[in-house]
Amino acid sequence: MCGIAGIFNLNGEAVASNTIKAMMQRIAHRGPDGEGIFEEENIALGHRRLAILDTSDKGSQPMLSKDGNWTIVFNGCIYNYRELKEELKIKGHKFISTTDTEVICEGLSAYGPSYFERFDGMFAVAAWNRQTKTLYLSRDRYGIKPLYYYINNKTLLFGSEIKAFMAHPSFKVELNLLALNEYFTFQNLFTYQTLFKGVVMLPPANTVKINVGEVHSIKHNSWWDYDFSEPDNTMTFEDAKNETERLFKIAVGRQMVADVPVGSYLSGGMDSGSITAIASMHVKRLTTFTAGFELSQVTGVESNYDERRDAELMANYFKTEHYEQVINAGDLRWSLPRVVYHLEDLRVGMSYPNYYISRLASKFVKVCLQGTGGDELYGGYPWRYYRVFQSLDQQSFFNNYYGFWQRLVPDEGKKELFQKNIFDKIDINDPRKVFERVFTFNKKLKYNTPEEHIQNSLYFEIKTFLSGLLLVGDKLSMANGLEERFPFLDNDLVNFSQKIPIRHKLGNLEANKRLDENTFGFKRKAYKEFDDGKNVLRKAMLDILPESIINRKKQGFSAPDESWYRGENAAYIKELLLNRKTVSSEFLDPKYVEKIVNEHTNQRINHRLLIWSFMNFEWWCRLFLNNEKIEN
Repeated sequence: MCGIAGIFNLNGEAVASNTIKAMMQRIAHRGPDGEGIFEEENIALGHRRLAILDTSDKGSQPMLSKDGNWTIVFNGCIYNYRELKEELKIKGHKFISTTDTEVICEGLSAYGPSYFERFDGMFAVAAWNRQTKTLYLSRDRYGIKPLYYYINNKTLLFGSEIKAFMAHPSFKVELNLLALNEYFTFQNLFTYQTLFKGVVMLPPANTVKINVGEVHSIKHNSWWDYDFSEPDNTMTFEDAKNETERLFKIAVGRQMVADVPVGSYLSGGMDSGSITAIASMHVKRLTTFTAGFELSQVTGVESNYDERRDAELMANYFKTEHYEQVINAGDLRWSLPRVVYHLEDLRVGMSYPNYYISRLASKFVKVCLQGTGGDELYGGYPWRYYRVFQSLDQQSFFNNYYGFWQRLVPDEGKKELFQKNIFDKIDINDPRKVFERVFTFNKKLKYNTPEEHIQNSLYFEIKTFLSGLLLVGDKLSMANGLEERFPFLDNDLVNFSQKIPIRHKLGNLEANKRLDENTFGFKRKAYKEFDDGKNVLRKAMLDILPESIINRKKQGFSAPDESWYRGENAAYIKELLLNRKTVSSEFLDPKYVEKIVNEHTNQRINHRLLIWSFMNFEWWCRLFLNNEKIEN
């Protein structure tokens, strides 16, 4: 696990040594264990190392293949590298280290860039072919490891984080208004653009090829995509349950590979609990971590947001060495600018608790297992799917779902949100087009039956919502020099889960199909009563976890911000957003922001998502447009 960056001068000019060094310094937090740089004429590759496999100097990067043709920098972990290594040995390849990086080098030498498609793991790779003078950039199936690029008339920049580009003289920070419109619609970006004009994220499961003289756009070459459209309808529930359990156990064991301590997050829920249960079989005394919240001033549903008690019970059950972080309302002020600085590419949700728990875990381990992915693969959000499962056709489906996913400001409110000169430059219809393109990109999707509508929902959420969660996880864990791993995103487990029929994932699907949606209370029943997601996964974990945990109501990892924004943090919010010095007022109408803040503090409407996004964008403007420094 590391940070990578590079410069490729497309006009053939030599790269300045001091520039690549300055770029690597910007992302030094991603790799506190070492730095390496490769320079050759018009190409420079940089690497910051967080040593996980073979912590000796033999694992240092950039790394060259034995035939001298390939030089790579790599961020991630290839879990099937041992099997791949044995195949390469049979072909005559020699190895001097026990790293997965060397396997990538020799695999490229043997098979070329198609070798990326054989990896089970998480990765962002830059590979330079010295014979053909070609640069290849590639990213893992699921988009766990980020990789950005920026291209102008003569230079291509790439890196794990955008802030590396700011050390290059040709890069200037400008706000991308298209992305701003998208963000304030979805609290996420469904395209691969960013708030930084000209900076693009390489899509997951893509490999791009760049040669000297290619100074325009880069063609994304996709080699894999999720596919829920062809379930195995002959599969019994028992078969689905048993195979899920078998593959899950293998996945956790596979992702335990490391030459440094491995721990696990432990929230008190089923996903992290299942991972902890299996991981504790591989480690004599597993270290686990939980973040909870100080709730003395919290009311309503948020008074149940602290999961420490359930986590403590599980830690005792599995005999782990357990540590806790208690977050209070005042922790927002200190952490927010740091969170935004490391995120840079603003995405889903109130993420500062993620920053705190990864900060805690990094004091004890270098690798931490995460439960993300189980909900998206096994149908963990039934109240969302039931909004669309009785849609009549594709257009009906789009209308129902788009209304739900406008999480922040609906299109009709954009004129009130943006300053007039900004509103005049955006297309308010663009977010709807972006939303629909997520679906129309996949030609296999059909829109005829409830099952097909739910399959489409799973596809959409895993391509957008999960993608945002993974990005937040990477940026905030690597801010603390910690590698997160995701056992649910194991190739074999993902491939199998896509084949499981919807009726096995949602236990009450048939009962819900019999409801008349025109009857009074239909939506209440569909969205609340049928909390039946991940049915087959729950049954698969019965031999692993206590039944009380299996049947526990889903609880997301979220701070009680609705209450805190009305209480202790109300003054900070007004200081940040309703001030003559508020930088984001150049783009957002202060009257609208003030209206939203007042509606929330007066307990009229819960605007916690929108207020969080206002605060994030304000700090984004301060840090990246105004170059404001973070106070200690």
